This record gives sequence, C-alpha cells and structure tokens, in this order.
Amino acid sequence: MKKKILIEGMSCGHCVNHVVEALKEIGAKDVDVSLEKRLAIAELSEDVTDDVIKAAIDDAGYEVVKIEKA
Repeated sequence: MKKKILIEGMSCGHCVNHVVEALKEIGAKDVDVSLEKRLAIAELSEDVTDDVIKAAIDDAGYEVVKIEKA
C-alpha cells in the first residue's frame, strides 16, 4: 500500500537520506522523498501501521504532520 507522509523538519539532502533510511528500516520499498514538498511517498506492507511510520520518522529526528493513502 502506498502512503503519502507529510514531514516537517527536513532542510537538506542529508535529511532526505535520513527519512529514506528510516522508512526502509521498517520495510518500505520505492521510497520517494521530496524536500521541496516536504513529503515522502513509500510502498509499505499492510501490516505497517501509521504509528510505526510516525515512530520511525520521529526517531530519525523529524515530525510527521499527516499520513494518508497515496
């Protein structure tokens, strides 16, 4: 299932890499992060909850504003 994740706190390419790695650690595939749009789109399995996504990004140092189906 594709998820669209709005993220605050990213300011550079290094931040984008942190978010990509955080999402890959929870099993995301085909991760696309846009610094300009402040969002990530990731293909995740059905068993990965929004709480798990939020925790992974929070642990990477960024704030999840919203998660929705893409």
